[in-house]
Amino acid sequence: MLRRVPSWQLILADLALILFLVTLSALAGEAADELAPQARGDAADVLQVAQAQALFRPDPLGPTLAEWLAEQSPDPRATLTIFAAFSPDERDSVWEIAQALANDAQRTGFGVRVVMEQRETSDIYASLAYDTAARSATLPDQAIIP
Repeated sequence: MLRRVPSWQLILADLALILFLVTLSALAGEAADELAPQARGDAADVLQVAQAQALFRPDPLGPTLAEWLAEQSPDPRATLTIFAAFSPDERDSVWEIAQALANDAQRTGFGVRVVMEQRETSDIYASLAYDTAARSATLPDQAIIP
């Protein structure tokens, strides 16, 4: 059988595609750096959350947070961020739920932080991500409340 030798056009197309992807990746990184919030002051104070590798939303028919975390691959680099949005009249109840979820997560060995913000409707979910800057802390220090 005769093998067909790839032509120079195919090799050039591959190289052009690689160059395009590298350029796009670099531009996306620059755009993310420009959009980072600088108004809060020092760069160490800026909350940085990586893209989630897994999301958890509490459901009475589903697993608990501890059961869900037990199914995830353990990794010391992974941090669980609990995002709690509260309406003005539900702030305390949402904080209690977020605090209970954080306690459950800390018992499983994951680094945990809680981020709360006021919105029109209350909502709570957890994001497991590779946040290298995040650290585990005791509960009262975890909350970031604007």
